[in-house]
Amino acid sequence: MSGRRLVRTAAWTATAAAMTVGGYAGLVSGALPVDLGVGRRVRPLGPQTLDIAAPRDMVFDVIAQPYLGRATRAMREKVRVLERGSDMVLAAHVTPTGGRWTAVTVETVRFSRPERVDFRLVRGPVPYVVESFTLTELPTGTRLLYEGELGTDLWRAGAWWGEKVAARWEATVAGSLASVKEEAERRARR
Repeated sequence: MSGRRLVRTAAWTATAAAMTVGGYAGLVSGALPVDLGVGRRVRPLGPQTLDIAAPRDMVFDVIAQPYLGRATRAMREKVRVLERGSDMVLAAHVTPTGGRWTAVTVETVRFSRPERVDFRLVRGPVPYVVESFTLTELPTGTRLLYEGELGTDLWRAGAWWGEKVAARWEATVAGSLASVKEEAERRARR
C-alpha cells in the first residue's frame, strides 16, 4: 500500500470513528434525536406502583413542586423549567447516564390536580415517550401508579436501542418515585 493511500485510509477511518462516537454521544445525550417516522416500535414503560403514607394532595404537591413552585437546590440541578403556564410546563430534565455522558430531555408536563401528572417527550434519546403519574387515595395514604410508552424508529435496530433507553429510563423514574415517597412521608409526619 502506498503512503498516500495509507494516509487516506487512516483519515477515513478516523473520520468514521469520530462520526460514530459523535453520533452515539448525540443520541445518548438527546442532542441528536432520531425521529424518522419509519419502522416505529412502541413498548410499555412500567407499570411501577408505590404506596405512600401521605395524603394525595401532599403527594401531588411534592411532584409538582419543581415545576410549579420553587425548586430545591438539588432539584434545580435536575429540572429546569423553560416555559410555564397555569397547568403545563416545558421542562428540561438532566440525567447522568454513566461516565461522562449526561442526557438532557425536554418534556411537557401537564398537571390535573390532584389525581394526575402527564409527561410528553419533546426532545430526547428516542422520538416518542408519553408517561403518567396517577394518584389514587387509599385509607392509609396514596397509591402512585407510573406507566407510559416509549417509541423508537428503524425496526429491530430501533427496538434494540429502545430496550437500552427504557431500562435506564425506568431506573431513573424509580429513583424519582422513591424521592417523592420519602419527601411526601416526611411532610406528612410533620
